[in-house]
Amino acid sequence: MTMSNYQELLKQREELEAKIREARETELKDAIAQVRALVAQFDLTADDVFSSGKRSSKSSGAKVAPKYRNPATGETWTGRGKAPKWIADKDRDQFLIA
Repeated sequence: MTMSNYQELLKQREELEAKIREARETELKDAIAQVRALVAQFDLTADDVFSSGKRSSKSSGAKVAPKYRNPATGETWTGRGKAPKWIADKDRDQFLIA
């Protein structure tokens, strides 16, 4: 490949990148117009369109009643998460709260 071919290819690339930018801008304007029309037609809010998909449950963050009690200290544990040392590797039935 000679230098002139290389220069020609670089020029073609620049021209092609310019055409790509122009096409994107035109299509982007059309897409924004369509989105705005749909938002207006259905009276949508940003939350409607861009919701995170996460739904909070009513029990989210709610306290859970303790299920186990350490008879020596009165310390309790719900049975969720990592077990405390006083109940780890032991029969948990003996620590159940009635």
